[in-house]
Parts: sequence; structure tokens; C-alpha cells
Amino acid sequence: MAVSNLTDHALSPGTLPHSERVLRKAFLDQVDDIPGGEKLRKCIQCGTCTGSCPLSYTMDVSPREVIARFRAGDIESLLRSRTIWTCASCYNCTVRCPAGIKITDLLYALKRMSMDQGIYPKRFPVYVFSESFVKMVKRYGRNWEVGLMERFQRRTTTPVLGLFKSMSMLPIFFKLFRRGRVNIFPKKIKGIRDLKRIIEKAEQMERPVERIEEKRPTRVVGYEAIGS
Repeated sequence: MAVSNLTDHALSPGTLPHSERVLRKAFLDQVDDIPGGEKLRKCIQCGTCTGSCPLSYTMDVSPREVIARFRAGDIESLLRSRTIWTCASCYNCTVRCPAGIKITDLLYALKRMSMDQGIYPKRFPVYVFSESFVKMVKRYGRNWEVGLMERFQRRTTTPVLGLFKSMSMLPIFFKLFRRGRVNIFPKKIKGIRDLKRIIEKAEQMERPVERIEEKRPTRVVGYEAIGS
């Protein structure tokens, strides 16, 4: 079966494998929720977005390359990249794009996809920090710095290195502790139950959008794949 699939793909250049077709559909569904998201097809690969990004030097996939890889049928590599997690949300790329493409919103769509699909760099610090912070707020209604840093160090480094890093932060911890800025043990806010209900309700809500049904090519790559 595996050989048959490989042969079929080899005999059909420009055809997407099944896994990428699933990701493409999920991504285009996200794009539909972005006002003006259809402008994605107007990208001319001018590079203005990459040149305007203050953090492009830290990205393994530049903003311009994000759209290029999508067109090439390589969405999974985008979900596993550092780029979608290092975006500073400054919107320089969006403001300066001559085609009016909302690149920042597209990166957020990819970020949501990576969490929904469970495809992301497991030990990448930015994701781990974000996930740990959200879990702390959901559990206690506020951030618990000690627990946050312990979880962060444990999941992003080896136990020994994590211990050394934690020890190096003790001077700062004691300064903050003397001023009442951190707690050794977590404390829940008074209305934690109400907060949890609000969060649960918000997570169940969907943004009201009017979808226009259209047939999309899901098996091919390139400009044709996004309706150009």
C-alpha cells in the first residue's frame, strides 16, 4: 500500500499527499474566518513583509517564505517552525504589504492550527512558556511565578541544566519575595469558579462568520491551489 501511494504521488507531480490536503483544508478554513483573508492569493513574493519584520533574523522561515511554502504544499513544516511562535504581532508586515495581505493574522491561524493538530516543536521555549502561563491562569486565576518557571525549566531543558538555571534566579526571587511580589505557594483568586466558567464558555464560542461555499482545489500546489 505504501509503495502504491508513493508511486501514485511520483507519477502526479504537483499533487499533494493526503496529510497535506487535510492540513490545507484546515488552514483555508482558518483563512475564511479572517476578514480579507482571500487576499492571500495576491502575494507577489516581493519580500516587503520579511524586510519589515524586526524579528525575521530569529525566524527559521521568513514571512515571505511562509506563503511560498503554503503554495508549495508544505504546511506541516510551517507548523513545526519557530516563526509562528516568534512573531511579535507588531503588524509591520500587514501595514506595509502592497497587496493588503494580513500576514500577522495568517501566522495566528497557523498557530491555532498547530495547537489543534498537535504539530509543533515540543520543547520550543515560546510555546512551552505560553502553554504553561495559560494553564496557571486557568487553574489559579492568576500567574504563579515559581510554578511557571519550574514547569518551564523542566520542559525546555535537562533536569541538571534546569536546576542550575533555577538556582541562578534565586537572587531575583528573594528581592521580589521581600517586596511581596511573588508567592512561594500558589493562591487562587476569590472568583476562580466564575472565571473558569467564563473561560469554558469563551472556548466553546465560535466567531459568527458568513461562509460562501466554494469548491477549492485540494490536491494541487502552486497558485492554482489558492484560487489564482
